[in-house]
Order: sequence, then structure tokens, then C-alpha cells
Amino acid sequence: MELCTDRLLLRRWRPTDRAPFARLNADPEVMRWFPSLLSRQESDALADRIEAGFDERGWGLWALEQRASGRFIGFAGLSPVTFDAPFAPAVEIGWRWHARRGATASRRAGLAAVACAFGELGLSELVSFTVPDNVRSRAVMERLRFAHDPAEDFDHLQLPPGDPLRRHALYRASAATWRAPAG
Repeated sequence: MELCTDRLLLRRWRPTDRAPFARLNADPEVMRWFPSLLSRQESDALADRIEAGFDERGWGLWALEQRASGRFIGFAGLSPVTFDAPFAPAVEIGWRWHARRGATASRRAGLAAVACAFGELGLSELVSFTVPDNVRSRAVMERLRFAHDPAEDFDHLQLPPGDPLRRHALYRASAATWRAPAG
């Protein structure tokens, strides 16, 4: 399954994606809101897990390619929540690319993933979450018309107490009420 926008292709991963993906995962700006940078080995292992998800479910975190240049720029897509959380079981929409890609790419890729989730895949709800101070990611969630209820914010139990990244803001979108933003 591939998804297309006017400028982006969301596709399965290729071996040539691994080196730019490793650079992305080793970039302190990109990984600011994650517990640590990833080594090349850790980045390749993540790509392997993402691809295994496609083999298992037929969908996942698509490699994000600029259609005009064919260049890999990150990922966007869907992933089951696999850790203990008050809102689990759930499917998360997520993304990772350099901030230079900006709001346009995030909106386009996010809309394609949400439309697929609620359309072709027939999912009833999506969640997204991040550290409260990650204003860029939260802005993407809001542009995608996900709703935030502060009462649902949670501590990410995979991070130790006192870790500044432990608290997360939770956003939700329901297939029954979601509609794509205009424009």
C-alpha cells in the first residue's frame, strides 16, 4: 500500500533509505523530544521493526519521499501502541523528519495517513502524543484536527520518574467525527 499527495509519496522502505534515516535519527534537533539519539545499528533495527509491521499488518510508518526529487525525507504513518498506557489498545499516527520540511509536508503526509486509517483501513480512532513542550508536533496534531483533553495527558511509563520527557499530551481523532481540514 502506497499513499500519494501532490508532492509526497508514502511508501514501503528501501535499503537506500537506511543511511539518510540513520542521519535523521542521529540529528539532535530531530531527536530533541526523544530519550536519546539512535546509533546506526539502532536506526537500522527500527527500520527493520517498521518493515516487519508492514509484513504483519499491511500498513505502518511509511517512508516519506519527495516525489519531484525521489529523496527520502523521513517517515509518517500509523503504528499500534505497544506499551502500557491508559488509552491502549490504540493506533498512533506519528512522523519524523527534519523541522526544515515544515508544516506543509507534515500536513500533507498526516492527512494522507488519517484518510487511509479512517477510509481503507476502517479504523475507528487514532491517537497521537508528544511531550507538552513539543509545540511543532502539537501544531501538526491540531492542524490535522485532533482534539486534546488535558485530563487525558499521561506519564509515559517507559521513561523513569523525574525524566523531563515522561509527561505526554494525548490527542485523539475519531472516524465518526473527523473531517479533513479545508484547503
